Amino acid sequence: MIARLTLVACLALVAAGCAQLKQTVDEYVPVVTQFGVYKLDINQGNYISQDMVDKLKTGQTKTQVRATLGTPLITSAFRDNRWDYVYQFQRAGRVREHRQFTVYFKDDLLARWEGDEMPQSVQELNRVAASRTMPQDPYGQDAGFIGKVIDVFKKVWDPAAGAVP
Repeated sequence: MIARLTLVACLALVAAGCAQLKQTVDEYVPVVTQFGVYKLDINQGNYISQDMVDKLKTGQTKTQVRATLGTPLITSAFRDNRWDYVYQFQRAGRVREHRQFTVYFKDDLLARWEGDEMPQSVQELNRVAASRTMPQDPYGQDAGFIGKVIDVFKKVWDPAAGAVP
């Protein structure tokens, strides 16, 4: 009895490890069938950031919510008091990001909202990206061998001419 339980526990552990290994391999190693096939990155749905969610206030009209969040991706004729905003990003045919945000209305006024954690605002992401830019290339101002040869010829022909930048 104990041997069977031990065997079942070991098999469960191995299966869990294989699932994690498969997820890691799928993330970093392309599938053989994808060699030579380019797949576009696809953004679908409504991209909602945290600063947009922060602008929501209970009691807003549907028009005000639409102005803040945009037109909802999903509206139902049977439930006109609920709007669903869905966003999905696919890279190389695989879903990398999926977010859902739902707003609820009562008597055509915003009652509440719920959903996944939203990313930072686009302005904040741009600020972070700008702060992470690489420093200037120290060799970018170097004219190289050809530039130095051109400088020599310029000095020979016109001593008043400056160096090639």
